[in-house]
Amino acid sequence: MKGKELVSAALGSAFFAVPYLALATPLAPSIIIGAAAFGASELVFSSFKPKKTLKETNASLYEKIIVAKKENKQILELMPKIEDLKLRDELKEINSTVDKIINEVEKNPRKADNIKNFFDYYLPVLLKIVNRYDEIENQKLISSEGKTFIKKANDMIKNTTDAFNTILASLYQKDILDASSDMKIYDMMLKADGITSDNLIMKAGESNEK
Repeated sequence: MKGKELVSAALGSAFFAVPYLALATPLAPSIIIGAAAFGASELVFSSFKPKKTLKETNASLYEKIIVAKKENKQILELMPKIEDLKLRDELKEINSTVDKIINEVEKNPRKADNIKNFFDYYLPVLLKIVNRYDEIENQKLISSEGKTFIKKANDMIKNTTDAFNTILASLYQKDILDASSDMKIYDMMLKADGITSDNLIMKAGESNEK
């Protein structure tokens, strides 16, 4: 037996022995009291059981999140170096959205199954492109290839803002549907019980007339 189980057993025995031996309670009720005490003790101890961390339950996802946080931090650090202010604003929004995506996946690891490409491809490639953009933008002499890259990178980063917002919205889609369903049922129950604003106003008027 583990320590917690020993304590539960001791409490159960005590709650059996006191009524049965000291208070002359019949055997059957004493057994029930002891069993209830044992069960209650087990329940209390189980509530204090430490929750397993993401690292313990899903080491692979934990590592991906660590990497994603580092990549997002690098994007944040690159922002002040970008000369294009509009593009800097796009990156600021992207950085904030990535934070929200990571936080939501940390809280609900199962949601990561729907956005595998986000961690494995989109975020690392985005960081690579932003790094290259910063290097080329800050060159004194930009070739025609460099100018073409700057234009394409600008367009891609702007599209990424919308794409990442869509990914974030998809993480909440089921929650929104569940909440909408709850609201419909809630509204139906209010109407079934006659608890509507019109009914309340009518009842208030009737009480005032009396």
